[in-house]
Amino acid sequence: MTYTALEAVVFDFDGTLVDTEWPIFLGARAAMATFDVDLTDRVWAGVVGLSDGEGGWFDTLCARLEVDLARSEFNVAYDALPADDRSGSDPPAEPGALELVRALERNGVPLAVASGSPVSWLEHHLERLGVRECFSALAGVDRVGGVGKPAPDVYLLACADLRVEPDRCVAIEDSVHGIVAAQAAGLICVAVPSRITRHTDLSAADLVVDDLVALEPDLLAALVDGTTPGPVPNPVGLG
Repeated sequence: MTYTALEAVVFDFDGTLVDTEWPIFLGARAAMATFDVDLTDRVWAGVVGLSDGEGGWFDTLCARLEVDLARSEFNVAYDALPADDRSGSDPPAEPGALELVRALERNGVPLAVASGSPVSWLEHHLERLGVRECFSALAGVDRVGGVGKPAPDVYLLACADLRVEPDRCVAIEDSVHGIVAAQAAGLICVAVPSRITRHTDLSAADLVVDDLVALEPDLLAALVDGTTPGPVPNPVGLG
């Protein structure tokens, strides 16, 4: 089927296509524990999707934990962890992720990733999962000068790479900060809570569903052209 209304789908990566967020959280929790700081997944959920650098996820995390900790101290503790404790083994794709990506590709919908991670990280995981060729553009944070979400830069770059109009595209996100970034860029946004971000309020998205299994090309196209293809499977809520 050809979708004329839906010009592209742009995916967030960590926590949306692959559950890389959980092992990253476990590493951060282990590093914080060396300073006798208890980092919970609920607190971590509030910084998912934020950019790195000054005023980013680390500064926000320390403020919420009410700890005075230098980033350099945290980095030393984190880097001292065994490799598997820092990033975990290569995690599987989220349920329904590969099926949705391949269904969209079969139907001729251009795909991109807009991520706060660098392109090398995206390339590694997409290649090992066998879907790298499905994506025409990878807008990593290293391609926008390190400006991460909630700024819209990576989404704007992804749409520019694909030569599509943002308001005819759907973003698929898992975090509050990602939703803000996608909508600021002009995209329609679907939120799919991850194991971490289920603790946050994602209702600002245009549609919230339980998992990627609930999504299909017809539904995403309907969000763009304003039609309703039928009941939404496993809906969590509507923004």
